[in-house]
Amino acid sequence: MAPKLWVKETKPISIEGGYLIDGFPSVGFTSAIASESLMHGNNYELVGFVDSYDFPTVSILKDGVPSYATRIYVNPSLKVGVFSSYLTINEPYHRAIAKMMLLWAKKHKCSLVVSSSPMNLADNDKKQTIAAGSTQEAREKIKQAGMIVLQNGTIPGIPGELLNQGMLHGQNVIVVLVNVDEAGPDFGSSADLCMAMSKILPGVSCDLSIMRKQAEVAEKQIKETEKETRALRDSMYG
Repeated sequence: MAPKLWVKETKPISIEGGYLIDGFPSVGFTSAIASESLMHGNNYELVGFVDSYDFPTVSILKDGVPSYATRIYVNPSLKVGVFSSYLTINEPYHRAIAKMMLLWAKKHKCSLVVSSSPMNLADNDKKQTIAAGSTQEAREKIKQAGMIVLQNGTIPGIPGELLNQGMLHGQNVIVVLVNVDEAGPDFGSSADLCMAMSKILPGVSCDLSIMRKQAEVAEKQIKETEKETRALRDSMYG
């Protein structure tokens, strides 16, 4: 039985023709850290939450204000929406999460969904940005951004399901591949992802000096949440 998810919007949302960024840490923490860092100081406002009976019960406090662990932010001027989550979602729920985001993007008439996936890239490939697209239009956008279109490969998790569902329903999805050093912190790959997003999304920019500090804070918060909810998640998914 598919898990039930619900989206609670707390403010009016107007991003027609805009973009949605997937910040779920389904495979590694890079996407979550990059999306959190991308929003810092860039006029993103909290507009809603995502919850499920299948999510671990946890409240995230920021500046004393409690919040759900999965939140929706929007920058109205840039027409960018972000699903930002501190929860690592287990595999049985990837399909439902992907479908939920694509339905939300369709509801708000977003023109493109951007996600990411970690991949161990060869030394030659580390010097260029590689991405996969769900449609011909998405693949053209990748080329226009000066990136390489992935021709053969495997993309797991929520990003992989976003590509599949985007292909089936004609929704534009781009998944940026980021090289991840499993032995080190996620800042380097998060910075690479942030820079790649700035090439794809008009008006989105990254200040790497500020981002390093914000990424370190975000990484600590996300990993603390992962640790605190592990026992709950294991008992629920086990």
